[in-house]
Amino acid sequence: MSWDETRETLQHPALETLIVTRTRDLGDGFEVRRALPSARRRMVGPFIFLDQMGPAVFRSGHGLDVRPHPHIGLSTVTYLFDGEVLHRDSLGTVQTIRPGQVNWMTAGRGIVHSERTGPEVRAAGSRLFGMQAWVALPKQYEETGPAFIHHASDTMPFIEGEGVRLHLIAGALYGKRSPVQTHSDMFYADAALEDGAGLVLPAEHEERGLYLAEGSVEIDGVEFGAGELLVFRPGSEIDLRATTPARMMILGGEPMDGPRYIFWNFVSSSKERLEQAKADWKAGRFAPVPQETEFIPLPEEPAPVRNP
Repeated sequence: MSWDETRETLQHPALETLIVTRTRDLGDGFEVRRALPSARRRMVGPFIFLDQMGPAVFRSGHGLDVRPHPHIGLSTVTYLFDGEVLHRDSLGTVQTIRPGQVNWMTAGRGIVHSERTGPEVRAAGSRLFGMQAWVALPKQYEETGPAFIHHASDTMPFIEGEGVRLHLIAGALYGKRSPVQTHSDMFYADAALEDGAGLVLPAEHEERGLYLAEGSVEIDGVEFGAGELLVFRPGSEIDLRATTPARMMILGGEPMDGPRYIFWNFVSSSKERLEQAKADWKAGRFAPVPQETEFIPLPEEPAPVRNP
């Protein structure tokens, strides 16, 4: 049994599941860590996908190039700690995404987008570090119209305490509420803690998780480190303390209204709807992204994975 497998069997009274992510190189030195979905846990509240992007350093002339690709049945949330990404989508949106900004793209019945390093930043060389999350839509909103909403950093609530600075991305925490409109009861926040600072995660939501992007924290005498997703048992507050300067995403919400299937970039409560989306992408029936001529072909994959 590997160290990671041993770690994932850790018994802790506060933990329901511990997911130890592994680094995957996508080329050109750009690495990602996938926390969700995992064989150990498919979803946390409505969160069905969670990736850490980087940290990466791009040389002059290099950068991120995620060609146009489709989504259905979900909202994507791109959130950066460092760097910037140029977003284009089939609604005609062209938006540069920078650290602390909240960019909420609702796919609904279908949207196509690309994510690239802009030309000026590419020429100079750049850094990139952030998170990509997908939030599954409730059944009644799975076929809603596509939308993209950009929120400037200074329009979002910040909650500060002794050695703690928390940026509330979506939902409500600690008496504050984000202006981001969501389709389900959920929360999502970026928390930065100084060495020795403490944070209490309230018990108000049934499903709660914490992803450590940097640093380490201690809970009830057990230390957890970067690249680990902690999924907590419902019903009790979680009292944690940073043992180094730490950066983490806290997330969760109420359980989804039934299982979800996921294939590539498609999420749905219906296998048949996934098959339709696959056929539509193959046949070119999704609206294109203006100014883009490339696209990512539909991959050949096994049957859709069911998220209970």
